[in-house]
Amino acid sequence: MTISKKFFLIVFLLVVAHYNPIAVESPGSRPGKLAPASVRLTNSYSSSSEFDDCLPVVNSFMKKWNVQGAAVAIARQGKLVYARGFGYADTAAGIETQPYSKFRVASISKLVTAVAVMKLMEEGKLSLDDKVFGPDGILNDSCYCYPRDKRVFNISVAHLLSHEGGWSQRYGDQMFMPHVIAREMKCSLPVDTRTIVRFALSKRLHFTPGTGRSYSNLGYSILGLVIEKISGMPYEDYCTTAIFEPLGIYDIVPGKNLPEEKAPFEVTYYEPAGMPLRPSVYGTGELVPVRYGGNDVEALGAAGYWLATAPDLMKLVLAVDGFDYNDDILTESSIELMTDVNNNISPLGWKTTLENGTWIRTGSFAGTAAMIKRQPDGLTWIVLLNSSAWNGPGIHTYINRMMASMVSQISDWPEYNLFDNTLPVPIRFELTGIY
Repeated sequence: MTISKKFFLIVFLLVVAHYNPIAVESPGSRPGKLAPASVRLTNSYSSSSEFDDCLPVVNSFMKKWNVQGAAVAIARQGKLVYARGFGYADTAAGIETQPYSKFRVASISKLVTAVAVMKLMEEGKLSLDDKVFGPDGILNDSCYCYPRDKRVFNISVAHLLSHEGGWSQRYGDQMFMPHVIAREMKCSLPVDTRTIVRFALSKRLHFTPGTGRSYSNLGYSILGLVIEKISGMPYEDYCTTAIFEPLGIYDIVPGKNLPEEKAPFEVTYYEPAGMPLRPSVYGTGELVPVRYGGNDVEALGAAGYWLATAPDLMKLVLAVDGFDYNDDILTESSIELMTDVNNNISPLGWKTTLENGTWIRTGSFAGTAAMIKRQPDGLTWIVLLNSSAWNGPGIHTYINRMMASMVSQISDWPEYNLFDNTLPVPIRFELTGIY
């Protein structure tokens, strides 16, 4: 065994032996003691005096908006310089939020999906001009070949990436009407993504593909099916093997609908008091909270089902930010295609890309809100919340203001990189007898 291998093994054993996770899984839910997929940063790493003035800024925001738990990550010039949790991952259990806490990131999932499509393009496996439906399309399965509106055959991969596929939310969002779809498609609940797509194809498009733009969760869910067909593997597996693992990301995983299905170290989600209940997506007849069974997170798939920690999400963003500080996982031309405001197709995956080099991606639904901002000065920040606000996506304006105030409090940026303090371990490593 070489000296370097011996050193790595010694460090690995020391870190695992001294790791003491704060989060505690419910008794009997999983065997042994679980560690995060990476032996992960704790709040102590970002609790030094230079950040003291940041705490009241975040705490004031959380109090005003009744946010129970939050995670903030800040990178500067390609280095993770801040990663901290605030409040509680679970208020009833008294579990504090940590950097390794996993959150639903909602539509930030679309950035993951766009990166996956660009990877397939770079591998020469698809073109953005490829048609999606029809006998010569990517999804040429018989169940997709007889749409009511023949304009469907003109939908390209690029149209779906840029929300130009022809669907709008004029009659509601197709991804959030399971009971209507089950009734019309004569199937049982819950409805899966493919059934939702077949439902959409049974209706007329709202505009000719490529002639307009309307935000479409459906379009990105279809892209998940495209990725599966082209790659020959499940969407989750392709993202894991082609994107996450090469970047050392192990804490971005698919989310589930129900609290008893929570991932290890996943937060609990909270809605404002008095929010109406909704019929269960499982067809049980129960009225349930929207955050837990009232929406079908799993059916969203490539449009919104990922969970992430703030540091691991930052790893992804730093690998597609176009800066020279780190190697990107995509080529310069692919990143430019996704973000160039003058190419008549962007933003792809991002929500907003401005000419000054500011890129923004947001996500929200009941019980969660998330936001990424890449600034032209080399600063990138991420905020994840386990609580939704009464104004829904409107909370992102106030997250942006909070972070502007927080960043302004830091006059002396540290030179270290907190990513140097993480060590990947097996996802289900058992710490038998270690507490």
